[in-house]
Amino acid sequence: MTSLPSLLGDIDPTSDRAVFRQIADQLREAIDRGRFKESEKLPSEAELVEHYGVSRMTVRNSFSVLQGEGLVHAEHGKGVFVRPRPPVRRLASDRFARRHREQGKSAFIVEADAAGSHPQVDSLEVKEAKASQDISTRLGSVRRVLARRRRYLLDGRPVEFATSYLPLDIARGTQIAEPNPGPGGIYARLEELGHHLDHFDEEIRARMPAPSEVKTLRLASGVPVIHLVRTAYDTEGRAVEVCDTVMAADAYVLSYQLPAT
Repeated sequence: MTSLPSLLGDIDPTSDRAVFRQIADQLREAIDRGRFKESEKLPSEAELVEHYGVSRMTVRNSFSVLQGEGLVHAEHGKGVFVRPRPPVRRLASDRFARRHREQGKSAFIVEADAAGSHPQVDSLEVKEAKASQDISTRLGSVRRVLARRRRYLLDGRPVEFATSYLPLDIARGTQIAEPNPGPGGIYARLEELGHHLDHFDEEIRARMPAPSEVKTLRLASGVPVIHLVRTAYDTEGRAVEVCDTVMAADAYVLSYQLPAT
């Protein structure tokens, strides 16, 4: 390992920022600059105590800050390591373009291909269910829906899970109700059924995950999620699907092109 003085700076005794936060700032900057690589071990408590002239508790508090941000993880008896980050996938504004469906690709496959990653889907469940009040309202007061639940992985890492809700009068008895809806996914099947897609409305917010979401996405401490709800409309103005998606925020960049006129 390169000597600590060349990797880390000194504490500013005149600063009103707590010493443990100054140390966390310097370690974070070193990680961001690639001075400590993914999966690399950070300097030990003893090394940092000697370098900064502080107590072990101060160093531990610094590590706790970085763990809370999802940057590092501790392995008992081994030390603190830079946490590997999932491959970043760009959530592009054209991911539902018809040309992709015509090529037999779903949006997830399109973006996984662009990222050079291997896509997988697991935890698939397809069933008829009663619509919640929110889903019913979004779909135009339908009472029962076909719900398609699944989890998406890139290179073996869970990055999102989603549930699509479709009116039963559209989806029942069609390939949409099958575990594998076929090339192009459910949007391709909707258009084959005469529901030519016109536009999508999306609502996006960031929040901290629920315990079940941490487990499903295997999130590190401090990693938030992106909660996206999308409604698909056909050319007749009917809402034909609502997709409720929760994504690991550290696995995505939202990338959009917006017209200026």
